Amino acid sequence: MGLFDAFKKKETVSTLAAVNASDDDIVAIADGRLIDVTTVSDPMFAEKMMGESIAFRYDADKITFCSPANGTISALFPSGHAFGVTMKNGTELLVHIGIDTVNSKGEGFKLLGKKQGDTVKAGDPVVEADLKKLSKKNDMPVMLIVTNSSEHAVKFIDPCTVAHGQKVNL
Repeated sequence: MGLFDAFKKKETVSTLAAVNASDDDIVAIADGRLIDVTTVSDPMFAEKMMGESIAFRYDADKITFCSPANGTISALFPSGHAFGVTMKNGTELLVHIGIDTVNSKGEGFKLLGKKQGDTVKAGDPVVEADLKKLSKKNDMPVMLIVTNSSEHAVKFIDPCTVAHGQKVNL
């Protein structure tokens, strides 16, 4: 093991580039894999009880999760495990990081300076999560939910590898 090998651990935070998204676009919140939400371990999410949804999986130890759309931060849990964005067209999006992570009481999460009521652009950093730490106690899919999908129909792309800022709605 060389002198600098200890610094080469897989503890990467997504590199964030500016996202040019329209006000109707919903984008990937980080580099990862979009998966079928029906495969996640929590029935509330898997059965889409909160609304039309997709989920993501990530390999990096730490990830910076970004706004999935242009809009306003409509909810930001102090624990960092979830946040909501209301798009200009009224579509309400909820990003929920992991299963039962509310019980972590904020450990493993870092809020990145946004607060409820702030205007955000798609791709703006909102929360950093230490997935390595959180995955010791929690299953860590990340769900993106349209909480008012009965009023705002949204269709998502099929499961695939996605890049931060990539459009995920049709």
